[in-house]
Amino acid sequence: MQVDLTKELSLVTETSWEVCNKIGGIYAVLSTKAKELKAQFGDNLVFIGPDVWTDETPSRDFIERKTLLKRFSSITLPFDIKVRTGRWDIPGSPLVVLVKFDGVYPHLNEIYGKMWELFGVDSLHAYGDYAEGCAFGIASAIVSAELCRHLGINPNKMLSHFNEWTTGMGLLYLRMICPEAASVFTTHATSIGRSICGNGKALYQYFTGYNGDQMAYELNMEAKHSLEKQAAKQADCFTTVSEVTARECAQLLDTPPAVVTPNGFEPAFVPDSKKGGLLRRAGRKRLLDVARSLTGKEYDKDTLIIGTSGRNEYRNKGLDLFIDSIVSLNDQIVSEKRKAVAFIMVPAWVKSPDASLEKALKDKGVSHGEQHFMTHRLHNEESDSVSCRVRAIYAERGELKTDIIYLPCYLDGKDGIVNISYYDLLPALDVTVFGSYYEPWGYTPLESIAFGVPTITTDKAGFGQWILDNFPNSLEETGVCVIPRNDDDYTDSVADIAGELREYYFAKECVVKKSREAAMATSRNADWKYFITTYDKAFSIAIEKRNEREITK
Repeated sequence: MQVDLTKELSLVTETSWEVCNKIGGIYAVLSTKAKELKAQFGDNLVFIGPDVWTDETPSRDFIERKTLLKRFSSITLPFDIKVRTGRWDIPGSPLVVLVKFDGVYPHLNEIYGKMWELFGVDSLHAYGDYAEGCAFGIASAIVSAELCRHLGINPNKMLSHFNEWTTGMGLLYLRMICPEAASVFTTHATSIGRSICGNGKALYQYFTGYNGDQMAYELNMEAKHSLEKQAAKQADCFTTVSEVTARECAQLLDTPPAVVTPNGFEPAFVPDSKKGGLLRRAGRKRLLDVARSLTGKEYDKDTLIIGTSGRNEYRNKGLDLFIDSIVSLNDQIVSEKRKAVAFIMVPAWVKSPDASLEKALKDKGVSHGEQHFMTHRLHNEESDSVSCRVRAIYAERGELKTDIIYLPCYLDGKDGIVNISYYDLLPALDVTVFGSYYEPWGYTPLESIAFGVPTITTDKAGFGQWILDNFPNSLEETGVCVIPRNDDDYTDSVADIAGELREYYFAKECVVKKSREAAMATSRNADWKYFITTYDKAFSIAIEKRNEREITK
């Protein structure tokens, strides 16, 4: 039974490594849902993120206000933890506390021992970013508890929400120092599931045979997996973002989520039709100018612009499938007059913008650089998977009708080549492809349709499964086409995507218009005002479970 959350809760904290820190899809989740949460809880809602910024590289999303939260930024905290208070510069402008957690490091071994004793978390084989995640999580738990005390709030009236394994230690530490607080833990992708896929193993073909603990031992993921598994078990409410990942959690973490909390989208991020039209024209011009300067070819205004974006995970995010689908499309339209160009917009290890391309764009000429398919130079061009694959294709074929251009940078408007931010560039695309093999939700295809750009995705994405469960599977009717992708049908998936792209290439203008309108209509069903109710359910479950814990403790 759902409770009246505004009466039950006087403080809601949500902790994530991506608060005011844009790294991946979780940033999109938090920054777009904040407006709905803020409408419900007002300034009783506080986001907690890492203070990883300096005067030279400040966060562009954080607006510091030292007087907020009764001057919480000036109090003395354990472990020499420092905090800054302010607001997140997103729709809703929620309160934020940024945490400097360096002082926690000297205490980690002692805390690891306590976590083993209390919860069975095995940190013995920890390495890499495990310590960083744990230090931040612990500091965030301390901040939550101290903020509650500082504001004079009864701990029974606090709920703390932790995201991903990187904050799991925080949930467990809060349970230790403030057991009265209700807790929610959300995994957006299990660490072991991602590792299985990232190591090239067949996740789906042998899915029911996988044991999470065994795979963690095999893949040297014991510490992260152990932490995530125990956080899921100890949380008053464990959630994940899709039915796809819910099955994965049940299999690999031995804990089925109590609630599935799908990721919505905030319409305020989408420009109105007038501004969208201006952005589309400006973005298309810039992308085609980049293509022209790189390849030396001319591209008419009707050139079909195809795009993919997101995290640079070659197999998991379907970059392999995207590239091969574009090559297949190329072979099917090679004799046609109309051109097509495909942009791979995923950040890599960038060294600098390509100097020759920079000069060519400035002079409206043609670049004479070494790489005629890549806008930036990389530190690891000889090992970067996308760079190697595209270079090999051009070496084999010489020239393509459908050129592939690798934009390996964060599109923040200051990349040195395109100089347009991702959301402002998105309307320029005609169609997007996200051929994910491993994708717990899939924000990129949802963002695409929200901006009126039809998209092709897979049934291995939570978003794709949501489409299949609720809408016709059609670019023309829904703005989304979902293709099957498994461990043994790669060639079929390439053919399916290339076939859909070919149809869209030849589609009449009325069909294209209908597809764009259908895309926007579908996206409106994923408005956070609909999906936020799943968080209400999760919070209610957490409060009820916390109350049961108090009765039996």
